[in-house]
Amino acid sequence: MKRRKLTYAAAAPAALILTASLAACGGGADGSTGSGSSSDLSGTVSAGGSSAQEAAMAAWRSGFQSSNPKVTINYEPVGSGAGVEQFTGGGYPFAGSDAALDADQLKAATQQCGADPIEVPDYVSPIAVVYNLDGVDNLQLSPDTLAGIFAGKITKWDDPAIKADNPDADLPSDDITAVHRSDESGTSANFTDYLSQVSGNVWTWGSTEAWPKDISGGEGAQGTSGVVDAVKNGAGTIGYADASQAGDLGTASVKVGSEYVAPTADAASKVLDVSKPMPNRPATDMAVEVDRKTTESGVYPIVLVSYVMACPTYSDASTADMVKGFLTYVVSQDGQQAAAQAAGSAPLSSELSDQATKLLSQIKAG
Repeated sequence: MKRRKLTYAAAAPAALILTASLAACGGGADGSTGSGSSSDLSGTVSAGGSSAQEAAMAAWRSGFQSSNPKVTINYEPVGSGAGVEQFTGGGYPFAGSDAALDADQLKAATQQCGADPIEVPDYVSPIAVVYNLDGVDNLQLSPDTLAGIFAGKITKWDDPAIKADNPDADLPSDDITAVHRSDESGTSANFTDYLSQVSGNVWTWGSTEAWPKDISGGEGAQGTSGVVDAVKNGAGTIGYADASQAGDLGTASVKVGSEYVAPTADAASKVLDVSKPMPNRPATDMAVEVDRKTTESGVYPIVLVSYVMACPTYSDASTADMVKGFLTYVVSQDGQQAAAQAAGSAPLSSELSDQATKLLSQIKAG
């Protein structure tokens, strides 16, 4: 399959574009003056949302605040659903979400902002299928098997479907405890979107931020860290979480075409080589329609493309400048590399970094 040019890959230098677009924020990609001295930005901005972005946000806050010592950026990892709700309700000046705004959220955001919101990708990462099963180090799962586990239809580790995917593994007869997010979650939306697209005959609930209540069994946990802790502290457990927070848990390889692919940043970035922009979106929106069904070699299709969303105008000039400066740093080459080092994410391509920067340059007081 021929790959599209619109990709998430290692970012190339884009200093000229970043410098030009950041002139109103002090010149440098991080909000600094560009002369080695600190910017004049000052104040506090409190936002929140995606818990999957937590490690990356810590790196971004540290990098931005080091050049802007009078600025404090607070970020609460309350989950994508809660973050979007706070943003559309006016509680947060910006928010992070692991799923693009849906039609109702987009309408609410437009009403809150008084114009189409700015929505740009900032974080691309594999969603790892994490597990804790003694004696099994290299778990492999086909789409129907994975869907069956989380649909509550495969309940034992020695089920024939799991044996077929792992012919050389010594699988115990233990019960499976499938851990899911108890809060509304963009990670859940991405994970269930994958299950729905590749195994719709087994997973019949579609893509959903809220875990279906009619699935029997399993265990709910709050936030990404809650899922990881539940899997780590249990036995025979399996869950899904941003790969950056998997820690020392086992991570399953999923079947793509005729091979099993592990959740690496490189494999995650490749799925977007065959993905398209989401149709019928405002000009200020960069939402992507991820191709979950690809069979191309070396591609890991369970990814989250996480976004930040902001208003194009703010009543307070200081808030406008800080949001603009911080988010521009987030999507810059320096910001993307900081996230890659801290969270193992795949940096935005230079093309998409430039596009996001241009959209964020529109933020102003008004």
